[in-house]
Amino acid sequence: MSNKLFMDEAIIEAKKGLSEGGIPIGAIIVKDGRIVGRGHNKRIQKDSTILHAEMDCLEMTGRHPGSWYKDTTLYSTLSPCSMCTGAILLFGIPRLIIGENKTFKGPEKYSKSQGLKITNLNNQECKKLMKIFIKDKPELWNEDIGK
Repeated sequence: MSNKLFMDEAIIEAKKGLSEGGIPIGAIIVKDGRIVGRGHNKRIQKDSTILHAEMDCLEMTGRHPGSWYKDTTLYSTLSPCSMCTGAILLFGIPRLIIGENKTFKGPEKYSKSQGLKITNLNNQECKKLMKIFIKDKPELWNEDIGK
């Protein structure tokens, strides 16, 4: 599968989150060319402080030793925040493909300095989902990013 097809799967997760009344951010983890975990932001749905899409995706992947992550790629519809970036770096996920970083940009420079390879697809659908959500529900968005 291509980056576009995997990102399309992350977008499906983002839309699922939005349909549940949550924030439209989705993520998947790919290993050996197949999706091994998927998730979406569930902070609102689960009344959670930390259940961002990347954290949900990691949780849904299941328990594995750190070495298991060494040949995985995480796809996220939005540039991950500091918390999610920390988890990505902690487990040594080597590649991150993001849908966009215009509506929010996480610590990408720091991530790259730690060896994380980041590709930004500059995906218009990801941007549109976030722009509409931020316009319609700015209070939920600001809560999600810690403002």
